[in-house]
Amino acid sequence: MKIRIATWNINSVRLRVPLVKKFCQKFNPDILCLQEIKCTDDQFPLSAMRKIGFEHVQVRGQKAYHGVATLSRLPISRSDVLDFNGTDEARHLAVQVEGTGDTPFVLHNVYVPAGGDEPDVEKNPKFGQKLDYLQGMTKHFKNKRNKSKSRMMLVGDLNVAPLETDVWSHKQLLKVVSHTPVEVDHFTKAQTAHNWIDAVREHIPPEEKLYTWWSYRARDWRASNRGRRLDHVWVTPTLGDVVKKIQIIDDARDWEKPSDHIPVIADIDLSEG
Repeated sequence: MKIRIATWNINSVRLRVPLVKKFCQKFNPDILCLQEIKCTDDQFPLSAMRKIGFEHVQVRGQKAYHGVATLSRLPISRSDVLDFNGTDEARHLAVQVEGTGDTPFVLHNVYVPAGGDEPDVEKNPKFGQKLDYLQGMTKHFKNKRNKSKSRMMLVGDLNVAPLETDVWSHKQLLKVVSHTPVEVDHFTKAQTAHNWIDAVREHIPPEEKLYTWWSYRARDWRASNRGRRLDHVWVTPTLGDVVKKIQIIDDARDWEKPSDHIPVIADIDLSEG
């Protein structure tokens, strides 16, 4: 069963419905996971998304901030909603994709806190909340690791660029939130908690510079190219070979009124996992 799954921090879904439509017309994802939708469930543009072709929609919204939504052309059911750091913010939504075999295929849509500007838990509570969130992910998925048959995929804006090649300058960003050693350590522990495979770097060599986010502050983002890889696709070891192709859609950063993040696409074949 071949499925195209995309993840995208849309940075306010109501403002960017035209971009979602354009993206779907060009790339035709079966499932689209959105982060930072910035609206409550009842404010979500459900009618517009159904016109685009997504008949099955699960939303976990929040007024003005955060929020995640999973849109699907395939039947899905809500599997879980988790609060990894006790803040009750809308940052996680898991769905089960129906009709994918005897063993459930669960897709986690995650938006890790950005963590503010100062990488100091004493001066900046938001940074502490980010570390707590990653610790919560570690604990949760470590507890699930013994379920050897679990088929899970985790996508989203994880707000950490772990590798030196995931940032435009390793040295200059060592003290900048998203690439600090303490964040990378917490991120790595969350990843190894369930032996998650970094599907993007399985297809794009770790030696290659790769970014999915560029600041709005840059007048010409391509010329400055000061990016970071904050958006990720992970799969459990049981699904290690199912990801057949990864696409990083950097052209979307040039679209009118873009998000500061770009979509990442994973083509998977569940008949092999």
